[in-house]
Amino acid sequence: MPTVRIHPTGEVIHLEPAETVLSGLYRAGYSYTVGCRRGGCAICKVDCRSGEFSYDHPIADTVLDEDERTDGTCLSCRAVPTTDITIELRGEDVRLVNPFLRQINEKARLRAEALAAAPAGPTTQE
Repeated sequence: MPTVRIHPTGEVIHLEPAETVLSGLYRAGYSYTVGCRRGGCAICKVDCRSGEFSYDHPIADTVLDEDERTDGTCLSCRAVPTTDITIELRGEDVRLVNPFLRQINEKARLRAEALAAAPAGPTTQE
């Protein structure tokens, strides 16, 4: 289950498998300026500072040019992280608009950490 870390605030959002960056942030109670949510307007561009992502649908060259495709520009409405990623918004900060959803995300984080720390089940010796 990949995570999105928001730079510089350090907020960490846990994504569901195949979930886009934008969808995961909204599901966790966060908001920022977006437009069409279909990959056509480029308003939701963010900078990917680390990690890797792919796109679940083709992206037009008019939305992301060749330089942006290689410099870490991330179209958050279509980007699906393939590893944990760190993003930075352009010109604004992410806003917490639903604290209840943030609590749910925090519980998901705690469950993920507990699973990662748990010993691997019993083994049999031959």
